[in-house]
Amino acid sequence: MHKAFYIVAIPLILLAVDYYILLGLHTAFRKRPFTRKTWFLVLYWFSSVFLITIMMMSVYLNLSVGVRGAFLFLFFITLIFKIFYVLFIGVDDIRRLIVLIIRKNKAPGDAPAATLDSIPRSEFLMKAGILAGALPLYLIKHNMSKGIYDYQLKNVTLYLPNLPKAFDGLRIGQISDIHSGSFHSIHNMKGGVDMLMQQKADVIFFTGDLVNGRTEEVNRVVPVFQKVRAPLGVYSILGNHDYGDYGHWPNPGDKERNMQEMYQAHKTIGWDLLIDEHRRIKVDGQELGILGIGNWGELSRFPKYGKMEKAVVGTDDLPVKLLLSHDPSHWRAEVIPKYPQIDVMFSGHTHGMQFGVRTDDFQWSPVEYVYQEWAGLYREKHQQIYVNVGYGFLGYPGRIGILPEITIFELKAAADPNYQA
Repeated sequence: MHKAFYIVAIPLILLAVDYYILLGLHTAFRKRPFTRKTWFLVLYWFSSVFLITIMMMSVYLNLSVGVRGAFLFLFFITLIFKIFYVLFIGVDDIRRLIVLIIRKNKAPGDAPAATLDSIPRSEFLMKAGILAGALPLYLIKHNMSKGIYDYQLKNVTLYLPNLPKAFDGLRIGQISDIHSGSFHSIHNMKGGVDMLMQQKADVIFFTGDLVNGRTEEVNRVVPVFQKVRAPLGVYSILGNHDYGDYGHWPNPGDKERNMQEMYQAHKTIGWDLLIDEHRRIKVDGQELGILGIGNWGELSRFPKYGKMEKAVVGTDDLPVKLLLSHDPSHWRAEVIPKYPQIDVMFSGHTHGMQFGVRTDDFQWSPVEYVYQEWAGLYREKHQQIYVNVGYGFLGYPGRIGILPEITIFELKAAADPNYQA
């Protein structure tokens, strides 16, 4: 359907739901009728319109990732309460409908016809609905900050039929989206690095967003990430936050100095920063390629600094090419249609919006309405992409359901036995 239809229809549906909820609140507080007071109605409808507005802005306007994440988080946590409460109101309406049918069947012919409006709502159910809706909000608030340092290890097997035998069983570690400026506890953030190093990966990738806006943020965490080492090297790229585009600079020279400091920060940490270039890894005389590009995002609010045409130069002879590109939207927009020689792309950026559900068999987050690939492994014909949901956090200080991730890949020189074309 046309975009204009959704812009009109979605707010109207949400406003109708809020009106339905208001009717329930009138019943829940029948003995204390403040819900009918002018001040309450003004506050209620202002909040309703505000939440709908910021949700629509987050979907259709070019907001920064942090602002968008905070807005959508606020909208969806209130939506959780509304969903639970609407269920209780719906149950009560079903009860009232059953009573109506029974009364009509029993009522004498000359008695006034029973109507649904003549059957009162259950005050108990309306109050129970409030408690049911408030409980998950309490649990979210109680556990939100705990999720920041609850690092999860994800083990993924990548099947690559063209993989040289020397690399069969190669272990790759990936972290992404550190966002140094967001961390309050350096001690707690070390846990993820320790978890990564215990896996003894042969090579490690960092897929962008070392900071939130300024390179200076990374200074206090340099000693932590200097411990990230691998026998075949640690390779990194820049994310959209690493260019200083979200900071306020007195003059262009200050921004350029910030950029030079970013390049130096990767050197100081000991990571090999790839900017539209590639490296060759050699084992027992056989090679594979690691390509890395600057940030390239399909959505207009994110920059397209990366130049794939430069990164692929001199890689035609490599049997396997692994691409580091921060924004997963790059995969469908450019990699799939123009660069079929790329076997696997490693990304981050989405954070899984730091809110949702993620299990071995199911995952959901509001971010899936923006990004088709937002967490985990995806395949399109012979090409694959893995999206890491991030090491750090941005926008709001917490993670709910979508926890920080350390990914370990094992390369296998075989066709994927689970893949069906």
